[in-house]
Amino acid sequence: MQPVEDADGRRYLLVKRSGESSLVRDPATGREEYRPNDRLAPVETSGLELAAEAVPDGVRRVLTAVRDDRSLGLLVALDARGPTGVRTLLDRTDLCESDLHGLLAEFRAAGLVAETEVAGERGYRTTETASDAIACLRDDASE
Repeated sequence: MQPVEDADGRRYLLVKRSGESSLVRDPATGREEYRPNDRLAPVETSGLELAAEAVPDGVRRVLTAVRDDRSLGLLVALDARGPTGVRTLLDRTDLCESDLHGLLAEFRAAGLVAETEVAGERGYRTTETASDAIACLRDDASE
């Protein structure tokens, strides 16, 4: 899968090339169409990375940041509960303090959670990016 782009900067995956035109696929929609070869230029990116762009950015962040069901569960539970204090998170999960703080740090670095104050103590909340991504994953899972 060779990535190409047209004069407007739209990126496609090259399906096949012929003399005057090429069959390209829009990675977001899967739609295929022929485009003139003289209007296409190679792109310096992996075809697989371009194909991944069909998945919303927030969902890709979640997929990258979570490493197992426990970490995904923490993110989903935090989103469902809303802003939650660290002590409450420790009481309601089976994570030790260092594991909890490690996951929260990874989620913060990915832009999925933000530090906040809950009842005068440090806590965390999911960001809009994380909430949207979780909603998208839940919708896809229920179909």
